[in-house]
Amino acid sequence: MRAYLLYTLICIFCNGCAVVTVADAAVTVVATTVKVGAAVVGTTVDVTTAGVKAVAGGSDKK
Repeated sequence: MRAYLLYTLICIFCNGCAVVTVADAAVTVVATTVKVGAAVVGTTVDVTTAGVKAVAGGSDKK
């Protein structure tokens, strides 16, 4: 009976670890996607700002 209980507990804990691992991987993918998206938005803003300055002739000369 003890062997059966021990085997059952091991299986339960192993499945729990698998769930945590999958959840951790999903969070990592989402965080990476957000990070890349923020970089793309930042680059787009920089390019747009440079284009507006070029067209408008805006330069900060003193």
